[in-house]
Amino acid sequence: MSATVSLPGSKSLTNRALILAAISDGPSVVRRALRSRDTLLMAAALTSLGATVDTSDDDWRIGPGAFKGPASVDCGLAGTVMRFVPPVAALADGPVHFDGDPHARTRPMTSVLDALRGLGASIDGDRLPFTVSGNGALRGGEITIDASASSQFVSALLLAGARFDEGVDVHHDGPPVPSLSHIDMTVAALREHGVSVESSRDNWRVLPGPVRAVDVTIEPDLSNAAPFLAIGAVTGGSVTVPGWPATTTQAGDALREILTLMGASVALADDGLTVTGGGLRGIDYDLHDVGELTPAVAALCALAEGRSTLRGVAHIRGHETDRLAALATELNGLGGNVTETEDGLVIDPVPLRGGVFHTYADHRMAHAAVILGLAVEGVLVENVGTTAKTFTDFPAAWTRALH
Repeated sequence: MSATVSLPGSKSLTNRALILAAISDGPSVVRRALRSRDTLLMAAALTSLGATVDTSDDDWRIGPGAFKGPASVDCGLAGTVMRFVPPVAALADGPVHFDGDPHARTRPMTSVLDALRGLGASIDGDRLPFTVSGNGALRGGEITIDASASSQFVSALLLAGARFDEGVDVHHDGPPVPSLSHIDMTVAALREHGVSVESSRDNWRVLPGPVRAVDVTIEPDLSNAAPFLAIGAVTGGSVTVPGWPATTTQAGDALREILTLMGASVALADDGLTVTGGGLRGIDYDLHDVGELTPAVAALCALAEGRSTLRGVAHIRGHETDRLAALATELNGLGGNVTETEDGLVIDPVPLRGGVFHTYADHRMAHAAVILGLAVEGVLVENVGTTAKTFTDFPAAWTRALH
């Protein structure tokens, strides 16, 4: 089979663009913004603080506002909302209350909330629900945090840092920060908005100053490409994703290397990225910087020849669910032979059988399930609608790609 799949915009880029537009010095447009649960929650959060976010078109128009409380923010299950918005709320005049889905209340928040306290914010609570009580400004300055649980802790402080009186100087002290590409994405977005940023492996400094209003165009979400590219890799067909950037800070770009190592043919050309299947083979791969790809890669490994060892992703135990435990449970529930390690999975492929694959309200788990269904008859995906977190019409797009 042969298919071309056009992907919606990147969630990570869209939500960073919305934050920066809301704290900028004038109105701006975010073109090809992703319309999904996470990005609409971000738009609603910024609107509740006093910005204007017009989401009626494909291109979203944002006007900065004078942030004020009282306000309430629904984070859903969106890490970018629960972590990126509190530093903005600290700039508001008045209390801002945060809450979200039940599982969101278990996600780690202490590092970013304690950091904000150290920078002068008043915060009641250590994880959802919590309240940020601002007085219209934040001192800012130097802060040391442990960001080993999530790169979002660093990005959250950097994104709003130019609006702090003293800017922000973030030092990481602890095990290596995961998903450094997401911090690179944040730094690139800040510089695009005229913000002065100094960056090294464990230190980041944002100087105080204006955030320039800039119209931006959002790249396709490359992590959402994983299940579609898997169609080519698993079935022996060919799948093309148009608009794949030649250079990018998105973690999903690692799919080019991963699928090549697994035996697929991968070609980037003017018309996009094309993956053509061959016989899949197991890999030994450190996913530390691209942890969001783990569910899709694990599913591919379960269908490959030979053992696979996936490493470096202890931090994804704190994502929408404990993804390592969930993957081991669900793959073994279909007859698989998966061993959970402290920071990853060891996967010995065996013939799988059909059955229900639970998603734990996690869009990436749904990606794993549909990939398995390409080769295993009778795989039933529980709550495929959870993909709306980053891809509103995923089921329809999946059906079109297969026919």
